[in-house]
Amino acid sequence: MTTTTPATDTTASRARGTGTTATRALGIATIVMLAWLVAFGLGFSPADRDQDEAVRIMYVHVPTVWVAYVALGVTALCSALYLFTKKHSLGFDRWAGASAEIAVVFMALTLVSGMLWGKITWGVYWAWDARLTSFALLFISTIGYLAVRSLGGSHQQRAKRSAIVGLLVVLEIPLVHWSVRLWNSLHQEPSVLDTDGDVSIDGLMLFSLFVGVIAFTLLYVWLLLHRTRSMAMADLLDDVGLDQALADRRAEGASS
Repeated sequence: MTTTTPATDTTASRARGTGTTATRALGIATIVMLAWLVAFGLGFSPADRDQDEAVRIMYVHVPTVWVAYVALGVTALCSALYLFTKKHSLGFDRWAGASAEIAVVFMALTLVSGMLWGKITWGVYWAWDARLTSFALLFISTIGYLAVRSLGGSHQQRAKRSAIVGLLVVLEIPLVHWSVRLWNSLHQEPSVLDTDGDVSIDGLMLFSLFVGVIAFTLLYVWLLLHRTRSMAMADLLDDVGLDQALADRRAEGASS
């Protein structure tokens, strides 16, 4: 019969990392879908009648916006579950924090791709347009949420204050979404699915856009699973360090 030491357990844990069979399969599916997106977005999908080849930016721009909204929605949902359930599980807090981190990355991609698209279609990288400005405000607010998470205190204190801010940040999404119609915006209205249900886009373009949404959504889920597990490990290390510090202080008190 063999026994394992803590060092052996730590080494084995590091070797395994945060990956599982499911996440590896998800990663492969994500790579396949991203390759499919590149093939259709750059090859099979036709150029636009008005924007010509510049329309291909849409296959990155729109999916990143979608993922950013979904990620912030997950942050808000998990924040609410932490605040309003009896157990106040830190698992919900970690899901919320991990999703917000990923949202920031995808919002940055949205801003960069939007600026490139704006330079081609508007002639400038940035205009103080209602959609752009409100989205930039949402981006800054999400960074503020992450800054709140990094403040000192216990895990529960972090979770409580972060959950409150997370619920406030998500309220900005309707403002961003409807800014095109609320103000005289340079940004075009939805061309895929308008409020009247009309789809004003070529069929192959629509399919390529659908592939992009699926590919980036899979990427989001893959990142979320790994980041949540790494945050759980970080919290565990913090707890172990605190327990060790308390044990050292007790040992000092007993020896004095």
